[in-house]
Amino acid sequence: MALTTVTGTRGMVTAPHFLAAEAGLGVLRDGGNAVEAAVAVAATLAVVYPHMTGIGGDGFWLICEPDGDVHAVHGCGGAAAKADLSLYTGLDAVPTRGPLAANTVAGTISGWAAALEQTGGTLPLDRLVRDAIAHAEAGVAVTPGGAAIAAAKGDELRNQPGAYAAIFEPEGRPLRVGDRLRQPLLAQTLRQLAANGLDDFYRGDLAARIAAELDALGSPVALADLASHHATRPAPLTVRIDGARLYNSAPPTQGIASLLILALFDRLAAKEGESFDHVHGLIEATKQAFLWRDRHCGDPGFMTDEPQALLDDAAALDALAARIDPTHALPWPQPPQWGDTCWFGAADAEGRVVSAIQSTYFEFGSGLVLPGTGVTWQNRGSSFRLAESGWNALKPGRQPFHTLNPALARFDDGRTMAYGTMGGEGQPQTQAALFTRYARYGSDLQAAIIAPRWLLGRTWGEQSTTLKIEDGLPAPLYAALAEAGHDVERVGPLTAMMGHAGAIVRHADGRLEGATDPRSDGGVAAW
Repeated sequence: MALTTVTGTRGMVTAPHFLAAEAGLGVLRDGGNAVEAAVAVAATLAVVYPHMTGIGGDGFWLICEPDGDVHAVHGCGGAAAKADLSLYTGLDAVPTRGPLAANTVAGTISGWAAALEQTGGTLPLDRLVRDAIAHAEAGVAVTPGGAAIAAAKGDELRNQPGAYAAIFEPEGRPLRVGDRLRQPLLAQTLRQLAANGLDDFYRGDLAARIAAELDALGSPVALADLASHHATRPAPLTVRIDGARLYNSAPPTQGIASLLILALFDRLAAKEGESFDHVHGLIEATKQAFLWRDRHCGDPGFMTDEPQALLDDAAALDALAARIDPTHALPWPQPPQWGDTCWFGAADAEGRVVSAIQSTYFEFGSGLVLPGTGVTWQNRGSSFRLAESGWNALKPGRQPFHTLNPALARFDDGRTMAYGTMGGEGQPQTQAALFTRYARYGSDLQAAIIAPRWLLGRTWGEQSTTLKIEDGLPAPLYAALAEAGHDVERVGPLTAMMGHAGAIVRHADGRLEGATDPRSDGGVAAW
């Protein structure tokens, strides 16, 4: 591949769409910090990558301050007050599309506000969303990835109530490569937020308009639900491995799984990268992590097991690692998780590093595009179980389980690394692959992302639960994994099902390195 690791010293942004990376770098050049740059990236992604994210979704942040302090922001909405079991009478599950799928508050904007409030900054909000507004008004060229998703999902989305067809199929067909996607309603919404402040989304004129639109379309989310929502700042989860301290987001996200994989793998013998011990070890660590996650992880208000206590218990981690057979695969699958996402990162000259992720869950979320504001509402609450109790059971106010999880690491030598990806079940696995390649086996940062990846279970756009592996790994490895009992499925060259990963590393001397994923439309912008 032609991509190489990008370097810089004064600022850097990586995002799965190059226009978003450029927007973030522009903010850094204008004197903004990494958090302000990340808000610009987030807003731009909502415009240029609407199949993956939007302001009608949720978002999670990890921020490493120049002094090394790491803190988190969760812009995560709960289920509407009207979203109880009676709303779904006669149904076996929450629908994945339509009004009843749009059953949780969108927390993304509250996350932006909380991150900006906690970290500060000098630039006005209208500067941070300037590029997003410009792209929404003038339009952006549809990429091959965006066109493919529009074509694949058109049949299930164009007849949903709201403005999906008018915005995303203005000529009566899915947008094609090179067509211009224009979103003037979303531009006006962003302009109103810039003028009135981000709180307007929840407790202002914009909130009233959003609530009225949701009600007219049949969503249970009401103005009172918006008004009662606030972002939270829980302590990030953390675990120590050889040479570094790792951080990830707390529940309701699957951040515990991402940390467990690396903590368990740290206890395994795997001397060479891309070897059987490396790949098999990470896959089996993934299984142990997912088993714990699927038993315990969800809204922290309903959990009975404390994930940080597990990460702090070396004996418990040793015991989990001891369950891994170094030569044979544990039978699989377990029930998989869905999710589509955008991860992005930013670093500034002061030493601040941001790892952030936001999503509307499925492609275009619930499919409800509000006809007056242009907001695409998420369907994260479609993951709720229609049950009286138990894991992820639907209850008003409850936060749904999230696959979203941004990652960050602080190395003993002074480096700080922000990294992450989209991809549902694949997120912890891709994080583990790129991190171990870079941190344990000394790979170049960009090479660690380009290298062929694997995926256990189901992810974005896929139903099967096999062990999917891209071409390009050492030839004997595929046979060795199959012989060990893995259900190996070769999926060809680099494919978007493996996620859209990215990473930024800040060295102790201030040097910056950044990488993006050729599986996406991404870019790294450096100064």
